[in-house]
Amino acid sequence: MSARILDPAGPLAEGAVQLAPAAPALVDGRIGVLDNAKPNARLLLETAAAGLAERIGGEVVRVTDKGAAGFNAATACEPQVLEGLSKEVRIVLTGSAD
Repeated sequence: MSARILDPAGPLAEGAVQLAPAAPALVDGRIGVLDNAKPNARLLLETAAAGLAERIGGEVVRVTDKGAAGFNAATACEPQVLEGLSKEVRIVLTGSAD
């Protein structure tokens, strides 16, 4: 019996790739992070938010959790937390998968 091994590496694109411009609604945007309590989610989301803020000329203005005592990924977010975020930021980053 023989095995066929395929090489997934393909040709590389030549030259720099330019990213699409940020959506106008995000330019100079205020970014929030809503931690869902998954392991390392806050670190991942804060890092992604900082990168996005740099790209769009915005700033990370709020990092919070869902507000419920003993919350976890399956716990619903407290209404006052969502209300606060809706008044303070233009975009919210939340969630991470396993």
